[in-house]
Amino acid sequence: MRQHSRTLMALLLATALGAACSRPAASPAPGAPPAAESVRVTDVDLGRSLAADKTVADKTDSFKPNETVYVSVRTEGSSPSATLKARWTYEGDQLVQESSQTIAPTGTAVTEFHVAKPDGWPKGSYKVEVFLNGNPVESESFKVG
Repeated sequence: MRQHSRTLMALLLATALGAACSRPAASPAPGAPPAAESVRVTDVDLGRSLAADKTVADKTDSFKPNETVYVSVRTEGSSPSATLKARWTYEGDQLVQESSQTIAPTGTAVTEFHVAKPDGWPKGSYKVEVFLNGNPVESESFKVG
């Protein structure tokens, strides 16, 4: 009889634990902010100049040595803090410049980065890589000739 009681008790305990583990997570209170906010990069453009809204006005992937190179990064979503980084390289792996900006988007946002070299860029192949919160999201190649 004692063995039967122990077995019954073990089954009841297992059933109770199983039921507790299968319950859905509690919903946030009405009006509470979402648990995880998100932002994503939706577009990256290169060009010679910017419009007033920070989008590229003159898109191109071919530049003259004395031109400033702009990259416009469009994001969607919201976050109280996200970091965009642009990493510019020459001929594969030679670092030209790296810069970051912290953004706090609430919908569509546009962020711009640029590089300039007053004495002129060396001719060749370049690339700009865009990172969001440390993760690579897009890259654009361009030439200076």
